[in-house]
Amino acid sequence: MATDTTERRGPARVDERYARPLFILTIVTGSFLLFLTQPMIARMALPRIGGAPSVWNSAMLVYQALLLAGYAYAHWVSKIRPRKQVGVHIVLLGLAALWLPIGLSGAIPPADGSPFFWVPWFLLASIGPVFFIVSAQAPLMQRWYALETSRGDPYPLYAASNLGSFAGLISYPLIVEPLMSLNQQSWLWTAIYVFLVLLVVGCALTVPADAVEVVPEEESAPPTTKQYLHWILLAAVPSGLMLSTTTHLTTDIVAMPLLWVMPLGLYLLSFVVAFAERRRPTELVTIVAPLIILIAGGLAFSDGSRNPFVSASLGLFLLLVVAIALHGEMFRLRPSVGHLTKFYLAMSFGGMLGGLFCAIVAPLVFDWAYEHPVLILAAALLVPQSPLVPWPRRLIHVLGAAIPALAILLSFASERGWFGYGPGAAMLGSIFVSLLALACLGRRVPFMVALAALMLSYGGWSTLARSAGDSRTRSYFGIYDVYNRPDGSARVLTHGTTLHGIQNLTPGLETVPTSYYARRSGVGLTLANANAIFGRPARVGFVGLGSGTLSCYHQAGQQWTIYEIDPQMVEVARNRFTFLSRCAPDARIVLGDARINLRERTPANSIDVLAVDAFTSDAVPMHLLTREALAEYGRAVQRDGIVLFHISNRYLDLKPVVADIAATGGWASAMMVYQPTTEEADLNATISVWIALSRNPETLRRVIEASGEDGPNWEALDPTPGFAGWTDDHASILPILNYPSWVPFLGRR
Repeated sequence: MATDTTERRGPARVDERYARPLFILTIVTGSFLLFLTQPMIARMALPRIGGAPSVWNSAMLVYQALLLAGYAYAHWVSKIRPRKQVGVHIVLLGLAALWLPIGLSGAIPPADGSPFFWVPWFLLASIGPVFFIVSAQAPLMQRWYALETSRGDPYPLYAASNLGSFAGLISYPLIVEPLMSLNQQSWLWTAIYVFLVLLVVGCALTVPADAVEVVPEEESAPPTTKQYLHWILLAAVPSGLMLSTTTHLTTDIVAMPLLWVMPLGLYLLSFVVAFAERRRPTELVTIVAPLIILIAGGLAFSDGSRNPFVSASLGLFLLLVVAIALHGEMFRLRPSVGHLTKFYLAMSFGGMLGGLFCAIVAPLVFDWAYEHPVLILAAALLVPQSPLVPWPRRLIHVLGAAIPALAILLSFASERGWFGYGPGAAMLGSIFVSLLALACLGRRVPFMVALAALMLSYGGWSTLARSAGDSRTRSYFGIYDVYNRPDGSARVLTHGTTLHGIQNLTPGLETVPTSYYARRSGVGLTLANANAIFGRPARVGFVGLGSGTLSCYHQAGQQWTIYEIDPQMVEVARNRFTFLSRCAPDARIVLGDARINLRERTPANSIDVLAVDAFTSDAVPMHLLTREALAEYGRAVQRDGIVLFHISNRYLDLKPVVADIAATGGWASAMMVYQPTTEEADLNATISVWIALSRNPETLRRVIEASGEDGPNWEALDPTPGFAGWTDDHASILPILNYPSWVPFLGRR
């Protein structure tokens, strides 16, 4: 590969022995700062935009768009004389400092606005300038480094850049968030930014005042359109696959907290491997990549919740292998140093396209996480591969059409039970399809089609069939599935892998409260006796509609207000379930973020009982469980009123959180852990944990008294010694994680 030469008439001001460490430190610091920004800003924005996977994907899209803008700026500024580049860049670093300390704009999401577009706008307005200028560091510093030809190839410095990115990403949930408030985090970011500016000035001193770039004649031809498109595709697929893996894991396998860190971390580490000077690891991964895509990618439609650890591991391993293989191919096809910034600009544009596809297009177009198998198929089309089985030259076109068609036919036949029913028959059909896919290896399009057939044989056909009906819906906040049980006894609502509502379909049982809301649950006992507790028709509000089960505690004369953030959930509750229409058809539904609506659109002292039951799959939005949140609930709830928290959760022990905010705010508390009897479980009651809070202990005494024989099941809730409670400024889930038993070494058994 040809390199640029630089005509210099004066010595550099910095000893060349220190140049490489200085540039590496500058690039690592800039990348560390970028990926410290991402989770930090998402945490700051949590009270306003929530914590659904789509919110994270939207944030990633904004970061990728700003990264593209930064790389475009680096490309533009590299066209002027090196010393002018230095001046322009340092001036812009100074101007961006006007946005320090880093934080959020004061914008509030409109209740009737679309979060698809409001969230990106909000993040751009908040961090755009500083993120833009810092994102230019990696390509621009590599360009400055290459001004001295004796320094060698600058491209491997990008590996150091992504190592810094990974360090920034992983340090936030493990170190920064648990130990620092948001205000302290903001000032930490500011301090690192100042350090970065000083490093950039040090790098600038290595650029001689009279340096003039001279591009050799053989390098003057720019990359072709085909090359640009190839780079863009090679960057778009891993970027999109990283986001789709996040959605796929949290939607269809396990909604475990902090799981989103792993796909992004592996994506960043793939650059470290793919852009390293030692090429052997990347070459080995590229060789096995088609087989890994076939094995792990073939399970894209399968039900991973049955064996979540294996499924999650396969999904993450697939992402890592695909990212290394495609990024390694990008590195192999990199241009000479004279076109370095064009290369990174194309790569950044591809990354943004992948994010755009997953964050904006997919939720609007698909009713399931179809972007995940689509991107795996795209990876199969792009990954380098060699034929495993030789085909006769004169039959290439015939076999290229016949073998994939046969694979599709066998896949459909296996799904339809043509080979018999049961796991053995299905496995036999999938094995035949796998063998046909192996025969197509090395022929990109036939291999991709055969892989699609394998995906369909592992649950794909049934997934498509459900999309053809009306059982599934998707919104910005998640994927909701509504289905009847095979025996027709009940209708079920799930959000990802989490149960969100059950309605009995047996005549006479349609309005019986089920699941977490059974008669003898904490919320059931409170709402059923609300009139007796307050001596008049109660005013009831609840956060999180779900299937509308709680509405069947409505009694004549009561005023009910339901706070729901997702319009699609309202459609599901009204059109697929009959709790609302039968029990509380006149209940008022307020769309938008519950905290904002309770604070700004709900009169003070207008609620007697407020039930907080807002889930994002299997996680409670953190901003609904802070001390400030309880204070806002307390404004809307009358002095002697009750706030109920539903804290049933597979992965978080939320008792210390609620106990702390209650004690700090001066609220009395009582907890009910409900275990249904066999008869109740037959009516679809499930285990639940509810905590009741009131500023008047006498109110809780009346709740316990009204609970009758279940009164003794209410137990006192004491704060956990040493636990730092959640506030809008500081919260961490690490102290309350209940790792599931299938997580090696961490699971509680």
